[in-house]
Amino acid sequence: MKCTVRWIASAGMAFLGESGSGHTTMMDGAPEGGGRNLAPRPMEMILMGTGGCTAYDVVHILKKSRADVLDCEVSLDAERAAEDPKVFERIHFHFKVSGRGLQAKQVERAVNLSHEKYCSASIMLAKTATITHSFEIIEA
Repeated sequence: MKCTVRWIASAGMAFLGESGSGHTTMMDGAPEGGGRNLAPRPMEMILMGTGGCTAYDVVHILKKSRADVLDCEVSLDAERAAEDPKVFERIHFHFKVSGRGLQAKQVERAVNLSHEKYCSASIMLAKTATITHSFEIIEA
């Protein structure tokens, strides 16, 4: 996996990231750090990417088990260290999974498998952060 991140000097502290698959995304800093608050911060991108990684896993696992899953949303609430390096120290994932006839055991299994085996991002972040998760099922 490769990517390129380029500073956009004319935009203060904005950066353009391009993934190896050819997709681009902007990142920006906070105004107090020279940014203009025009895009997510790099650490926010890490948190959002982790949410995408685990949500992908949960949906994929549920679909493989033939569950009638219709929607999945995960909210992440994180705390970072006060001192540099300001690593994530705590992250809570809350899943809202919608579908027809979903069973709590199958959703719990999908969430656990993601966090214990498949989600590279959350497993990596668990090296510095305490990871917790919860879920709710919404009947469609």
